[in-house]
Amino acid sequence: MFRKYMTAGLLGSALLTSTAFAQSPSATTTAPAAAPVTASDANYNGNWRASKVVGLSVYNEANESLGSINDLLTDKAGNIKAAVIGVGGFLGVGERLIAVPYDKVKFVTEPVVSAAATGNRPASPSSTTTGAAPATPAPAAKPNPWYPDHAVLSGATKDELKALPEFKFTTN
Repeated sequence: MFRKYMTAGLLGSALLTSTAFAQSPSATTTAPAAAPVTASDANYNGNWRASKVVGLSVYNEANESLGSINDLLTDKAGNIKAAVIGVGGFLGVGERLIAVPYDKVKFVTEPVVSAAATGNRPASPSSTTTGAAPATPAPAAKPNPWYPDHAVLSGATKDELKALPEFKFTTN
């Protein structure tokens, strides 16, 4: 059975390559050859992927979750001017979009530190068992060089953001 599949695959490949070789380049083509693209991924190390920035969680300085980045607005030169943040709601239901200047958003590569992660949580008698080893904190995750962990919006609370005018994508 395997021999039949191999034979059919080889015959199909032979037919496809013979068709490709039968085509000859046109002699009337005189367009100059384009310069080859020489950039490699090494030239872009340290830059972030926009597809990973969209969807990042946004916090304030007190590590309170404010929402997430829904979109980035650029000018015609490609410079990012604003971040569209979804605030309020639950799982996207009742969420409002607001636009904030991009320079007000700061990106952080380290994960958000919560009280539970730092071990500042009071121990209750029911949370410990006899002979149990003390809990050790999880090792810190290595920052990804292609995108930040989260964003911080300076000087903002949930209520202040909800009071901002709603951003709408218009077709003007």
